[in-house]
Amino acid sequence: MAFRFVHTADIHLDSPLRSLALRNRDLAELVGDASRQTFVSIVDLCLAERVDALVIAGDLYDGDQTSMKTARFLAAQMTRLHQAGIRVFKIRGNHDALSRISKQLVFPDTVTIFTGRPQSVLQTAGGLDVMFHGLSFASPKAPDSLLPRYPAAREGAVNVGIMHTSLAGSPGHDVYAPCSVTDLHGHGFDYWALGHIHVRQVHPGASTVVMPGIPQGRDINEAGEKSVTLVTITDDRSVEIEERLTSVAQFERASVDLTGTVEWSDVIGRVRSALEEIRGSVRSRHAVVRLGLTGASPLSWALIRDRDLLLAEAEQAAEQVGDTWVEKLELDLAAPGTETAEGIADPVLELAQSMRADASSEAFRAEARALVQKMIADLPADGRDFAGRDEAGLDLFLDRVLANGADLVTARLKAGGSQ
Repeated sequence: MAFRFVHTADIHLDSPLRSLALRNRDLAELVGDASRQTFVSIVDLCLAERVDALVIAGDLYDGDQTSMKTARFLAAQMTRLHQAGIRVFKIRGNHDALSRISKQLVFPDTVTIFTGRPQSVLQTAGGLDVMFHGLSFASPKAPDSLLPRYPAAREGAVNVGIMHTSLAGSPGHDVYAPCSVTDLHGHGFDYWALGHIHVRQVHPGASTVVMPGIPQGRDINEAGEKSVTLVTITDDRSVEIEERLTSVAQFERASVDLTGTVEWSDVIGRVRSALEEIRGSVRSRHAVVRLGLTGASPLSWALIRDRDLLLAEAEQAAEQVGDTWVEKLELDLAAPGTETAEGIADPVLELAQSMRADASSEAFRAEARALVQKMIADLPADGRDFAGRDEAGLDLFLDRVLANGADLVTARLKAGGSQ
């Protein structure tokens, strides 16, 4: 006999995708619905594996949501688990603390939602007594470690701790209930079911510490396969874990070298080959690809100028490959030399060099920075991250815009003059 449960976190149901929606509404609809499809697949896994419990280590929701459609969806999935006799143990993470739905939904009595006070719930199954220890936080801020508030391990039982934490910190994640893996190992629990960091981490030791990662990526910064963890506790109380794929739409990057291409059809051919290669390696149902086009080609100016046409043809190629989407194009195409074949300096390319020199001056950057900051101040709060979330992000945004602007002006002059 054994006790088995599925451990997940950071589902972020119905996470808004404003920037993606601006570029491709159909793709935004696919990715926006993927969190629901993924949650259904997690419930399907629980039923297929006949597990004893599902553990959700925070951020089932994505913030201040009020949609009753989300409420009905969750109620239906929890009912499926209840009817199969599968317990659910859930804590609230920093995003859940903002959700109005999380405070209003009524679930079956087989669902335990831990409160802001430490709780311990015993479940006996598979010949084992398993004690689940959990603690939710009512605010999106938790600057101090929650570990001292967890009780000591219950003697004679298998002890599972459920915690939403940033551990020692992770790039791209706010500090939330920080603690060290060493301290978790020393607390005496058999398994720590963590949440908050969207990248899978496994820390073996005195206890098994697992951060399952987000089960469905939401953008290119959450690329790659996403999964949950299937946990088996055997008769001798040893812990075995398996990673199970859950992502419906998988984000990936693909670099396409266009060096030597002289015809537009050559470019599309290489793009199609890259998309076919990605599709062959992706196990998720949908592949969502960011294409980076690099290299030196006589077509570089036309490709930059007619970027919208290039994107349309790349999207058509992706559609023909099947279950494949182009999320964005990034162009890093080398400009031709500054001289013509006759050795005469090219005035358009000299103009481009002059524009780049001016754009790199402190005075020009300061003026551009002030303009962007004024634009940000005039936007609603949920649209102000387009130029980064801090000074470093704003600097990178300016670098990209100024470089692309010079390339675009040059491309229009060069491609237009060659016709």
